[in-house]
Amino acid sequence: MFREFIQSGNKTAKDNGKVISLNKEVAEQADAETTAQTRAVEAAMMDRLELKARLHNKLLDTLNLSVLDKIEQEVLRREVGNLVTEGLREEGRALRGDALKELVDELMHEVQGLGPLEPLLSDSTVNDILVNGHDQVYVERHGVLEKSTCRFRDEKHLLRIIDKIVSRVGRRIDESQPWVDARLEDGSRVNAIIRPCAVDGPSVSIRKFAKIPLTMKRLEEGGALNGSAAALLQGLVDARMNILISGGTGSGKTTMLNALSSFISESERIVTIEDAAELQMQQEHVLRLETRPAGPDGTGSVAQRDLVKNALRMRPDRIIVGEVRGSESFDMLQAMNTGHDGSMTTVHANSPRDALSRVEQMVQMGGMELPHAAIRATIASALHFVVQLNRLSDGSRKVVSISEITGMEGDTITMQEIFVFERKGKDENGKIIGQFRPTGIRPKAYEQLVAAGVDLSNISFSRGAA
Repeated sequence: MFREFIQSGNKTAKDNGKVISLNKEVAEQADAETTAQTRAVEAAMMDRLELKARLHNKLLDTLNLSVLDKIEQEVLRREVGNLVTEGLREEGRALRGDALKELVDELMHEVQGLGPLEPLLSDSTVNDILVNGHDQVYVERHGVLEKSTCRFRDEKHLLRIIDKIVSRVGRRIDESQPWVDARLEDGSRVNAIIRPCAVDGPSVSIRKFAKIPLTMKRLEEGGALNGSAAALLQGLVDARMNILISGGTGSGKTTMLNALSSFISESERIVTIEDAAELQMQQEHVLRLETRPAGPDGTGSVAQRDLVKNALRMRPDRIIVGEVRGSESFDMLQAMNTGHDGSMTTVHANSPRDALSRVEQMVQMGGMELPHAAIRATIASALHFVVQLNRLSDGSRKVVSISEITGMEGDTITMQEIFVFERKGKDENGKIIGQFRPTGIRPKAYEQLVAAGVDLSNISFSRGAA
């Protein structure tokens, strides 16, 4: 009996071994098929990219590039279509229908636009475009990163697109200056960095701007803040309060600055100062100033501080600095303290208190030999409110705090939160649950706002009011 049991066990073990071996063979075969399919797709993609490169070179040899911007779109498209058809015939290849139309579209993008990036730039659902080398492109949709099928033929192709972007705005990028901040025609922000600083090849980051500027109403509808907070912010702009917008990278600082600036009266003269002009001002009387990097010989640079100083001589009603990053912060504070009320700027910081600390540090970085107490007193008298924005873990961007600067106690700047976003948790889809509520504190500037004609009757400052 025992011998039969042992023999039975051995037979079962052998059968199980055969099953395991068979499963392993099936898995290896499936992996091999998947690898073969992947290689086939990559080979087909490379073949298409090489075909497009040859046709593109043929177009460059044939078309008169100096008059491209003078040719009507339909005429140019017809000419490109004819050249593509002729090129395919010479190569003994045939494309019909949608495939031919897609190839013509891509070549039009190469000739007139930014090549493979054009479909992503025209896609309204894409917020950010992140190019990590010529064969890896990611996009952000609704706060979530995903890999795109877009790719460049090779590193040289990507470098040509980068050069096209920066040359349009009078910038340069080369081994002596391997990174650059630039902008697209629609104001979208671009940062590019190349070898030797970019170890794995050129990288491009594009922060797209909405074709239609986001208004405070649209931000309210999108859940960035509630109606009472939006009404208060409009009142602050109307009353010419100086506002500092604080937040991390990608939190929506520039979007908020654009939304706030839309409340400025058409009768006021506005001067904007930026590293790369990207603000979408909606008034007519706007003067846009932009910094300039040094030339190849190391001279000719124009810093934000120089532009702030010059702006004071341009009779501005309001000065708007896209972002304070260095020594220009002191000149901005001086402007706010000397009759340029209603000015606004942004700063990178994770909280309102951190924002004030960063401004203080930047003043010190500018070589100002002033006591800490004097710098803080200047900040407390120049700035009135800090609007804090955060990009939450679910990708949403929200105003998480509106704080008022109330003065000084000893050497410390005093602040009080007027509105705050209270988080309650997450739902089953990972979305942040919370509510924007008043803290129960009425602004110290309440009487000043009323005296300026701001209607605060529809704003509830009572604690717990939605």
